[in-house]
Amino acid sequence: MKDKVRITPAKLKQLVRDMELEIVYEGKDFDTREIRISDVNRPALQLVGFYDTFDVQRLQILGRAEMTYLQKMEEEQRRRVFDDLFRCEIPALIVARGFDILPEIREAAEKYGRTLLRSPLSTVEISSRMIDYLNRALAPQITRHGVLMNIYGQGVLLVGDSGIGKSETAIELLKRGHRLVADDAVEIRQVSNLLYGAAPEIIRHFIEIRGIGLIDVQQLFGMGAVQFETEIDLVIQLEQWVQGKFYDRLGLGEEKYRLLNVWLPVVTVPVRPGRNLAGIVEIATMKNRQMKYGYNSARDFIDQFDQRVDAMAQQNKKG
Repeated sequence: MKDKVRITPAKLKQLVRDMELEIVYEGKDFDTREIRISDVNRPALQLVGFYDTFDVQRLQILGRAEMTYLQKMEEEQRRRVFDDLFRCEIPALIVARGFDILPEIREAAEKYGRTLLRSPLSTVEISSRMIDYLNRALAPQITRHGVLMNIYGQGVLLVGDSGIGKSETAIELLKRGHRLVADDAVEIRQVSNLLYGAAPEIIRHFIEIRGIGLIDVQQLFGMGAVQFETEIDLVIQLEQWVQGKFYDRLGLGEEKYRLLNVWLPVVTVPVRPGRNLAGIVEIATMKNRQMKYGYNSARDFIDQFDQRVDAMAQQNKKG
């Protein structure tokens, strides 16, 4: 299946709200400005006039070293420094550690209509938090048809043809105390080598059951039955039972399922009347946890079987 990968720019206004930054001066593009790069910059070289490799798309952060250096400058020199910096179309300048805003900084911000922010956090802390936030916000993302549940602390993505029973299985899992993350459409994004899934806001906490309609899981089962996001650990593929088709009966196979650029373990579960899908999904999830910690029950069974066969062969030789 060819997925349409998308990257949504981060809104400066939303970032300021989420990071709880103080707005010292709201730039002319504050409401519309988008950030498309996760790197940030401490403009040390720019304070001495070097702009050859300057990336205007990055958020700029002034820390203790930069502020100490600036305070030793003459007022007119500082004015030239910030005139040059704010002439560039930077998204915003953040002053860390709650330092007082030098008059020349504010004057230049107002002159060129650039956003000026402040944070009480240390330079290292605000930089690392900002990069982490932007890595998540700018992560590549796809939307996949399926159901995402949190089962025993693991994110389990149920996929399969429409009408195969994914939502009905999710209802039974909810009754067993597990949590719904998304039904029908799952928004999946890749952060580093991990995948995280969530529901589109408009259908969050809802499940569609054919013949019944939409169910508000939060209202019906309570807050403990829903979760906004989870890391995806396992994919379970539901498919119609095909008579004569070979299905793994030992579980030695370690099949993989690709989402974005990450390979996840996958279990194929054939569906036919009378099978307890919720129970099977629970067992598959528990087995996946065991395998993550290095234990494979199928391999353990084969090892024990081989040992038994070897022991019997030794006895036959002695006899």
